[in-house]
Amino acid sequence: MRLNEISDRPGAHRPKKRVGRGIGSGKGKTAGTGHKGQKSRSGVSLLGFEGGQMPLYRRLPKRGFKNPFSKDYAELTTGNLEKAVTSGKIDAKKPITEEALLAGGVVKKNKDGVRLLAKGELKTKFTLELTGATKGAIATVEKAGGSISLIPQKPKPEGKGKARHRKFKEGAEKAPVKKAEPEAKEESKDSQPTENKKETKAGDNDDSSSSEDQA
Repeated sequence: MRLNEISDRPGAHRPKKRVGRGIGSGKGKTAGTGHKGQKSRSGVSLLGFEGGQMPLYRRLPKRGFKNPFSKDYAELTTGNLEKAVTSGKIDAKKPITEEALLAGGVVKKNKDGVRLLAKGELKTKFTLELTGATKGAIATVEKAGGSISLIPQKPKPEGKGKARHRKFKEGAEKAPVKKAEPEAKEESKDSQPTENKKETKAGDNDDSSSSEDQA
């Protein structure tokens, strides 16, 4: 083999496509960009544009609502709790916490806590520590001789509007009440100059009249 006989694999290097070289080349005239206008340029995205009329995504009505502050609880029924004890996944003699339920595989997630639901019979005595439980579930646990304590949730942080309203309310309560006496004194002070002005005007009139009599 000689150096001049060495070549790359077939198809490894392909020549650059030459556009605008006549209609017969397949990429002539408009060079593959179609006709004139905005769409013939690169980097243009007109998704949903319908020539200026109201687009479809604005004509259709909006349905439903998704609460961004909703909690994602892992639901646990009383029947599944009883099955977990009989299968040996959890020990009923110890206090049952959310960590123990997650480690035993009774619940698959523990994002915002575990909530107990009253569905199924409960015969074993439990001591539960959960985030939430329905009234029926609490009654079922207490009927079986057990007890359930709910973990106190964190208080919701006050938003900007509530905090602002609370500050204004506290400021209004702490603000001292103005007394009415200084206002009365100010009124008396204001009344004195007016009387003096009237007296001076009257005195000026008397002086003018006396000068006229003398004349």
